[in-house]
Amino acid sequence: MDLLPRIRNWKDLILYRPSADTSFRHIDSLFGEEVIDWQLIETHWSDLMRVVISIREGRISSSALLRRLGNESRKNRLYKAFRELGRAVRTIVLLRYLSEPELRDSITTITNRVESFHNFSKWLEFGNAGVIGDNDPDHMEKIVKFNELLANCVIFYNAVELTLVLNEISAKGHPVRAEDVATLSPYATRHILRFGDYVLDLTPPRTAVNAHLDLDQEPR
Repeated sequence: MDLLPRIRNWKDLILYRPSADTSFRHIDSLFGEEVIDWQLIETHWSDLMRVVISIREGRISSSALLRRLGNESRKNRLYKAFRELGRAVRTIVLLRYLSEPELRDSITTITNRVESFHNFSKWLEFGNAGVIGDNDPDHMEKIVKFNELLANCVIFYNAVELTLVLNEISAKGHPVRAEDVATLSPYATRHILRFGDYVLDLTPPRTAVNAHLDLDQEPR
């Protein structure tokens, strides 16, 4: 599995050279003078793998690791090793992004799908405005899982309704092509009532409402 995020403003990023004496015929101007410290990565490779295995085995969370290796850890050798490895990986990804049009299209398509789902689930979580106001990890996990479950339920409902409508169109003799269906989205929200359906009944009640309250007027 490759980590291929969509990088915004990539033109401002630095492409690191594999060595100080390396030069390229056509794209040398894209690279700066900075060089990857391969020796640092090799020295701490076992430590890097130990951290990866700890995350995979659930002994440490990725969020806890990011807090531990934040900006305040610049003197940490492990932090520097991860930084060098990240620079090498990002340089490779940027070179592939520039040279492979199919990869650019794929990254953009997948990222748009993920962002559409996140916007859809955030729309359903309208009460909290995207902010979880609780520091309890169990409660936070419940909120995230419930929101994702709700989003998937609405997506399933939209998909079923779209299927019924498309089948009706097809039954009337109109062809339904795969390329047309591919343009449809299950993230429709116009027909979803987040606040419920409140019906105003203007019919007068059968019996008049007694609004008079009998009070004892005698002093005690």
